[in-house]
Amino acid sequence: MEKIYDKCCGVDIHKKVIVACFKQGRKQEIREFGATTRELLEMTQWLEEGGCEQVAMESTASYWKPVYNILESAGLGAIVVNAQHMRAVPGRKTDATDAEWIADLLQHGLLKASFIPDKARRELRELVGYRKSLIKEQAAELNRLQKILEGANIKISGTIKAINGKSGRNLLETLLTGKKIDLAKITKMRRDKLIAANLKATDEQLVEDLNGVLSTLQKKMMRTMLTHIDELAKHIKELDDEIDRNMKDEEKIAAANIQEIPGIGNTSAEAVIAVISTDMSRFPTDRHISSWAGLCPGNNESAKKRKSGKTRKGNALLRSTLII
Repeated sequence: MEKIYDKCCGVDIHKKVIVACFKQGRKQEIREFGATTRELLEMTQWLEEGGCEQVAMESTASYWKPVYNILESAGLGAIVVNAQHMRAVPGRKTDATDAEWIADLLQHGLLKASFIPDKARRELRELVGYRKSLIKEQAAELNRLQKILEGANIKISGTIKAINGKSGRNLLETLLTGKKIDLAKITKMRRDKLIAANLKATDEQLVEDLNGVLSTLQKKMMRTMLTHIDELAKHIKELDDEIDRNMKDEEKIAAANIQEIPGIGNTSAEAVIAVISTDMSRFPTDRHISSWAGLCPGNNESAKKRKSGKTRKGNALLRSTLII
């Protein structure tokens, strides 16, 4: 079989151990390194001194990222390979170490490189992904707050659209003072503009729905939850600003165009752009990107019978953004 690379390296990555198999023609050398930055730099230096042309590694969890970053910064050609593609290549993988098998496949050009965006794009993805996790955590905390309110027979969610909005928060703060809410109190809050003027609920309905039974412990829990929700909102705002600073002008324009699709807001649009960028050349058709995102069903038919056609996992950030 024709060799594509004379000098190449296959890297088997684990949490604490990195095994590298450096092939030079018919010769090969296997070395084991730790996962610290110092040891990764030692591995990089070893490959540079040997004149390594290309390095390949599996996309193992997130452990490949520091290895890829250091190899990239050193100017060594590095590719990340989907493990499923490697398993599809026939061979006696069990008779050799993972690093040897990767190096052998790479040497003969049998590996398909996964798309790895540049460093700026990877950092933007991390920002967007972290913001999404904080938004999810904030929503979970609001659900916990709502559960306490329901347990205390306070029906504020059926009266006010958003319990974390201006009117909702002011009413919750009033509840936490321990004072009874009556018509006079609601009238004063409306006069002081603590309750939105366009709130559809009548004063009588507000009084009826807000007079429940809150214990001292429930009040303490509610106070902690509200503080946590405010902290999360602050961090989310900081991430919004950071994402805006890191997005290019053409990406902001693309995000604005995506928002014309019903159901997609600014946060979702920025997540889509962060994942797929504005360069669609790597997706030949719309079917390819749908499959890559894990949004199209599998195709498994035999003898005119449809079998299980589960969707693939796809890109986690893009998939979760589009199916919610």
